[in-house]
Amino acid sequence: MTAEPPYLRIAGEIRRRIASRELAPGDPVPSTRRITQEWGVAMATATKALGVLNQEGLVRAVPGVGTVVAESGRERATTHGPQLSRERVIRTAIALVDAEGLAALSMRRIATEFGTSTMALYRHVPNKGELVRLMSEAVFGSGPRGPRPTGWRPLLEREARWLWKQYERHPWLARAMAGLTRPMASPNAMRYTERVLSALTGLGLTPEQMLHIHLTVLGYAQGIAMAVELETQARQDSGMTADEWMTAIEPRMDAIQTSTAYPVLSTLFDEDGFELELGTLFEFGLARVLDGVAVLVAGVGVRAEGG
Repeated sequence: MTAEPPYLRIAGEIRRRIASRELAPGDPVPSTRRITQEWGVAMATATKALGVLNQEGLVRAVPGVGTVVAESGRERATTHGPQLSRERVIRTAIALVDAEGLAALSMRRIATEFGTSTMALYRHVPNKGELVRLMSEAVFGSGPRGPRPTGWRPLLEREARWLWKQYERHPWLARAMAGLTRPMASPNAMRYTERVLSALTGLGLTPEQMLHIHLTVLGYAQGIAMAVELETQARQDSGMTADEWMTAIEPRMDAIQTSTAYPVLSTLFDEDGFELELGTLFEFGLARVLDGVAVLVAGVGVRAEGG
């Protein structure tokens, strides 16, 4: 007889605690780190155990709290109210995907969150693709606040930094909006594009140059933001922060860096203090991208003066 995999055994024990009301709806379930300590298993095993319970609808992720025991359909209806609406479906989907990633999203999963049937959701949102579009539309609906700066560069900086903040808050957004050649039909996203293009008007740029600048800045922000999503997923899979992961692999990295095969790379980290922070990397790259745009704008001005 084949032994039961450890992650199924752990999921079964947590399931028993939920069934016996030792863990009530809304109570936090053992975290991946707690599971590794209590059962003496690897982080990946702990993650699989919680994944099983998640798929069964017994637990759910709550942003800023962690994984908690899910309410039953009746309890959820009482908590969330009996009325479904498109806005509430969108808000629930955003909270779910912020916590668990875009791969966790399905119409069935959202229906479980409301304690209703999948068919009931279709009265408000026709399919998953449209739900992702509506989620992106909701995120893009705010826009930068405060007084509008003057000058094309401060305007582009404001828009790019606002976009980066959305990607930081919603790591799934960069992938959802990644189609540069097949953009999403989103009025709010188009308003972002309109703001960027309006910052470039009156500089003597051609329409093609203006669009290319917009897409270059957008593509740059999306590229760095993809790392935010990957880091979020890696943290969920491993249960380790970036610092904890670096500490775990430090002996291996030290061994590599002492190798004569990497004479330049091995000397870059001789001094302590370097930390790769994505926000800092974004600002560094944004400045270099806009430096390039400045050269283009200056060249257009020189040609205009020369007649």
